[in-house]
Amino acid sequence: ANIAGSLTPLGDPPLFLGFLRGVTFFWTAGHLWEVTGLAVGLLLIIYFLLDTWLYKKELKDNEELKKPVAYVPFGFEGSVNFVLLACIVGAVLMSGFWKTGVEYHFLGLHIALESLIRDAIFVTAAILSLILTKKEYREANQFSWEPILEVGKLFFGIFVTIVPVLEMLRAGSSGAFAPVVALVTGPDGQPVNAAYFWLTGMLSSFLDNAPTYLAFFNLAGGDPAYLMTTGAHTLMAISMGAVFMGAMTYIGNAPNFMVVSIVQNRGVKMPSFFGFMAWSYGILVPIFLVLTWLFLM
Repeated sequence: ANIAGSLTPLGDPPLFLGFLRGVTFFWTAGHLWEVTGLAVGLLLIIYFLLDTWLYKKELKDNEELKKPVAYVPFGFEGSVNFVLLACIVGAVLMSGFWKTGVEYHFLGLHIALESLIRDAIFVTAAILSLILTKKEYREANQFSWEPILEVGKLFFGIFVTIVPVLEMLRAGSSGAFAPVVALVTGPDGQPVNAAYFWLTGMLSSFLDNAPTYLAFFNLAGGDPAYLMTTGAHTLMAISMGAVFMGAMTYIGNAPNFMVVSIVQNRGVKMPSFFGFMAWSYGILVPIFLVLTWLFLM
């Protein structure tokens, strides 16, 4: 639920943070399309082979599935939500491109006017969706608030406990993570891009990947003009790690946990936390090793 989101700042929150820090909108697409295409292509092949095998096994074990079913025409209900979704996408783009220069200060936070407008559009779109979408459409889609509430509680806890870890990373060579920081810089003072990829990625697997991206972005200098040109491979490595390896665990990114929560809420058995990691590591780590060798060495 992560890797194909690496082509634009709309695809994954870490890239949006980079966009807000000055990385141009199409930089990621221009520099990551090859690595993303290879990763997604390999995963689609693996998925197709695995799905084909499991489907044949399910047909063999369940005779009911072989019976013909009534034809149901394809279509959309509640299509007003496409318009509301477009408004949300537009609000995200607006907050990145439009800089009002107006900021409000609250409890030590600096909140830009454009961010407040963006969030107001989000809330308005959500309310309009609840009002304009017929109840039977949501019931037919088995919609429930439980997965959303579960994800909200989990990530509230992650965001609270991640703060000291990010502060230790931000301290650089003078902090508790000095040995980790040393791994991303070679003896000649040049960045070790493979280390940036794996360290950003492994931390993104267990912490939220957006602040992890930002921590390593700053560790690499934090200058978007440099990172988009001379340091392009370093920014590639950080972007790849944050986006790609968010798929390694249920908590690597909110959509991962949302998927498993929705499925469990509908009564379908899912692997345990470590059971999922056995699948994800077994499939993804070999792919990531190939990507490291081809693009970051």
